[in-house]
Amino acid sequence: MMLALLFYCYATGNFSSRGIEQATYELIPVIFITGNTHPDHNSINTFRKRFLAEMEGMFLQILLVAHLLGVLKVGTISIDGTKVKANAGKHKALSWGHANKIEAQLQAEVEKLLALAGSAEGRAVNDLDIPEELERRQERLARIAQAKAELERRAQERYERERAEYEAKLAERQAKEAARGRKLGGKKPKEPEPGPRDKDQINLTDEESRIMPVSGGGFEQSYNAQASVDMESLLVIGHHVSQQPNDKQEIVPALDELEQLPEALGKVDKAAADTGYFSQANVEQFEQAGITPYIASGRQAHYGALDERLEEAMEIPPAVETSAMPEIPPAVEPPPAMEPPQTPETPNGAERVTAMRHRMKTEAGKALYAKRKSTVEPVFGIIKHVMGFRQFMLRGLEAVSGEWNLVCIAFNLKRMYALTQ
Repeated sequence: MMLALLFYCYATGNFSSRGIEQATYELIPVIFITGNTHPDHNSINTFRKRFLAEMEGMFLQILLVAHLLGVLKVGTISIDGTKVKANAGKHKALSWGHANKIEAQLQAEVEKLLALAGSAEGRAVNDLDIPEELERRQERLARIAQAKAELERRAQERYERERAEYEAKLAERQAKEAARGRKLGGKKPKEPEPGPRDKDQINLTDEESRIMPVSGGGFEQSYNAQASVDMESLLVIGHHVSQQPNDKQEIVPALDELEQLPEALGKVDKAAADTGYFSQANVEQFEQAGITPYIASGRQAHYGALDERLEEAMEIPPAVETSAMPEIPPAVEPPPAMEPPQTPETPNGAERVTAMRHRMKTEAGKALYAKRKSTVEPVFGIIKHVMGFRQFMLRGLEAVSGEWNLVCIAFNLKRMYALTQ
């Protein structure tokens, strides 16, 4: 009963435990589901938190039901992500530079209070409880020390990642110089610097959330919610939540999710993604998984240059009126009919990225990539603007991952109903 209650309420845009409790008294469909019982908001929230892991298995079970209904056969997918606001305010974030400033200020205040406690001046101040003031500042110092330790850990992870990228770029540059027998022009890759930066931040309400740029401008304390959507049925077949504001690192987790799909659903053979996912490593990851990638390598202009459009257009000879044509003697065979232009094949021996760029320029590649906007984007639009899910109710990466799973289940149930009508 509680599971059906959560599925129905999330599908109809009721996400808070107090709102769900109120619905058990007011909404007839909810009263039917609960059998006229009224679980309180605390029980609803506890059930949701406790069984998030068990709900992950139900996501795949619902996809199997969709397959049995004949509305899902996995083949071509679209991958994209959207920023979903965390249950935390960005004004509760603490930066490394500000943490050092506040820490120095509090340490100076503690020393002053200790000196004041042993002096006659301190005993003369009646409205100042020195032990209480000391305890409050020491608690804040301990909290700041904990936040700084987490920022240092994140900075070390970033340094190791940037160091590996730097060494890879340097090795590639040296290999090119050795092959050409001369030094390359341009700037050399910049060596990363270890340690936290002054603008590195941690949120004191939800430490695992991150400051991320959002559409329309500005920044929010958010998570990056990813989804893999089947192009034919518009059902979500894979999902995960990330702390990275950039989508470039999300292909490997997405492929891991797709590998867990039951064999009965079919195998993904093509995948479309926008330019935020483009990198040579991601193209290779798709190829190794047996999936043909269609990833934009740059922003495409809405209206290309006229010369480029004319080059791509098929040249058709002008029509000639039959009355103006001279008669052809019967002995002369008519000219052979023009064969339709063939789609150019991928160059032999081309690198994977070059081959993908060539594939994206074909008519079939353009048509497949054009479908991306009308598949994965509407899914996010429905989740955010129809269902109204714009902010996570839970906190922490593990909890919000479970809640995003619950949201995707609710969307799939709504979509399956529409497909079977």
